[in-house]
Amino acid sequence: MSNTVFALIDGNNFYVSCERLFNPALHDRPVVVLSNNDGCCVARSNEAKAMGIAMGTPYFRIRESFERAGGIALSSNYTLYADLSQRMMSVIGLYSDHQEIYSIDEAFIEWTGFSTLELGALATRLRQQVIRWTGIPVGIGIGHTKTLAKFANHLAKKHPDFKASGICNLAALETDALKDYLLETPTHAIWGIGRRWALRLAALGLHNAWDLREAASSRLRQETNVVVAKTALELRGTRCLSLERIPPPRQQIISSRSFGQLLTEPTPLRQAISTYTARAAEKLRRQASYTQSLTVFLHTPPFQERLPQYHPSVTVRLQEPTQDTLTLTQAALRGLKTIYRPGYHYQKAGVMLLELSSTQGQQRTLFEEQKVPSSRNREQLLGVMDLINREMGRETLWTASQGLALRERMSEGWRMNRRHLSPAYTTRWDQLLTVQAS
Repeated sequence: MSNTVFALIDGNNFYVSCERLFNPALHDRPVVVLSNNDGCCVARSNEAKAMGIAMGTPYFRIRESFERAGGIALSSNYTLYADLSQRMMSVIGLYSDHQEIYSIDEAFIEWTGFSTLELGALATRLRQQVIRWTGIPVGIGIGHTKTLAKFANHLAKKHPDFKASGICNLAALETDALKDYLLETPTHAIWGIGRRWALRLAALGLHNAWDLREAASSRLRQETNVVVAKTALELRGTRCLSLERIPPPRQQIISSRSFGQLLTEPTPLRQAISTYTARAAEKLRRQASYTQSLTVFLHTPPFQERLPQYHPSVTVRLQEPTQDTLTLTQAALRGLKTIYRPGYHYQKAGVMLLELSSTQGQQRTLFEEQKVPSSRNREQLLGVMDLINREMGRETLWTASQGLALRERMSEGWRMNRRHLSPAYTTRWDQLLTVQAS
C-alpha cells in the first residue's frame, strides 16, 4: 500500500456556519439557508436537521412550524460564502503543495511520507487552524484514495466513533475494521454512486459498500459502467482518481435566475438577459475562453396551470468566436426579440454560452486584421471593467441595456427575492460588523 494518502476537508453545514460566524444569535437554534427567491432549504443547521427538515424542502411548506420552533431562515448570501471559502482554502493550502478545490466548501489535499501518528496530529492541527483563522468548523477524512477519503469525511461528520474529533483516518485501519464501516453503509452513500445506480446494484445483489468493494471488476464493467467499476477499485485502495490541481475549463456556461415576480413586459426581460449575459461573459474571460454561439431561453411557471405555458429557446450563432460582453449582449437581445411573445407570464430567463474554445485556438475571419486595433481597445476596456467589478463589487460598472440606473434596475421586478439577506460582512465597507462598547 502506498504511503501517499488523500485528505478531504469539508466545512460543516458551511452556509450556516458562515452566517453564525457574524451573528451569535443563530447559535443553538434551528437555521436554514434558502435557495434563489427564498424557495427551498439548501443548507440546514444540525438543529434544523433534527427537526426532520430535508435538503431541498420548499420553505413555504415548513415556514409556520419552523418559526414556531424558533427557527430562523436566511437568504443565500453567495458573496459572503465565496469570500469565506477563499479564506478557508488558503489555510488548507498551507498544509500541502497539492490541493484540489472540489467545491465551495470541500478541498482534497495529498500527504506523502507521514506515519499514522503524524497524520492524526497533522489533521488535528489543520482543523484547529481553520477554526481559529476563519471560524469555520470542518471535518477531515483521510484515505489511500479519493473515494476512501470522501467516505472517511462522511464518517468524521456522521459516525459516533469520529464525530467528537471531526477526523477519521481510514488509512490507519486494518481491513477488518474498515469492513465493519463499509458493511453498514448503503451503496448510494458512496461518492459517485447515487440512488439510481444503487437500485441497479441492489438488483445485482450488491447492497452495501463492502459488497461493492468485493464485486469482480469484470462483472461491474459488464453490468454497470466504468465509473462504478473504478469506485469499487478505489474502495479497495487502488488509486484511479488523481488530484485536479487546475480545474478543466467549462464546456458551457449558463447564467440564469428565476424572477422575483412574474414578468410580462419586454423591458425588464431585456435588462435581465443583458445582466445574465454580462455575468456569463465575465466567467468566459476568467477561464480564457471564447464562445461561438449562445442560447437564450424563457420559462413560464410550470406549476401554475391556469396560466398559458410557453418555454421557448433560440440559439444564435456568432460570426466568429468572442468573449466580448457587448457583442454577446447584442446577440442575446436579438435572440430574446425572436422568442418573446406578449400575453405570457415569464418566471425565468437565462443565457447559455456554447462551443467554447481556448483563446489560442480561436478561428479568425479573413478581415480580422483590419479590426485588430479596435479589438485590442475593447479587450482593454473589458479588462478594466472586470478589474473594477472584482475590486469594487459586482456591477459597479454595467452596460446600459442592464438598466440606466441602479434604482431603476432594482425596481423592475426581475431581481431575486432575498427578504432574509444578511450583510456582506467581509466584502463591503458599509456592511462591516460593528462592535459597540457596553
